[in-house]
Amino acid sequence: MNKKKKINEAKDEEPKISKEELEKQNRTLKNIFIGLGIFIFGGIIVFLFISSVRHFEYEGVDFNVVKEGNLIFYNAVFPIHSITGKHIADYNVYLRNNPFELKDVAFDGEVNLREDAVVNMTKNFNCEGDGVIAIANLVQVLDKFGTKAIKDPEAGCDIKGAYTFIQIREGDKTSIESFGPPEASCYNFYVKDCEILEVTEKFIVNLLVKARKGE
Repeated sequence: MNKKKKINEAKDEEPKISKEELEKQNRTLKNIFIGLGIFIFGGIIVFLFISSVRHFEYEGVDFNVVKEGNLIFYNAVFPIHSITGKHIADYNVYLRNNPFELKDVAFDGEVNLREDAVVNMTKNFNCEGDGVIAIANLVQVLDKFGTKAIKDPEAGCDIKGAYTFIQIREGDKTSIESFGPPEASCYNFYVKDCEILEVTEKFIVNLLVKARKGE
């Protein structure tokens, strides 16, 4: 048997794929590619979702979600300017509460700061350390906005608005109430069930929103 004949016989012995089997294989490959495409598309959707969760906007203010161990912070950055309008630096604000969740804290009035602010409390809102964090964060933010905060138990609301007056007290509902004549800058922070972080951070968020709008 010559070499050419052996080659032809070998070709004849190769298994032949029927048209039905070929179509079946093609369908299988098609399904694999479709499944792969769905997997990649799903991965992109998940990535975009995670990215949107880490970064969001609240009434014009950009927030980033920052995780530190088991703690979650909501970070916002606002520029600090000199009295001449020159940009000096950027200040980072870190909140413990999601600004959207703080919508449940009612705010009757709006933020109007003066150069000085008196921050008093009718009781010691320790609240497992939340009180210290809340006051420290509030005072720091006020300072960056050009308002120096002090404690003066003898002070009250100044009807002429010479300074901002903040009184933190217990209440049936966590909320903020502005009071006094229009030219005054006086606020009652009502705290229920130790929600002192919620009420102070509500004030801070409204301050950031107002600054973002340039008011």
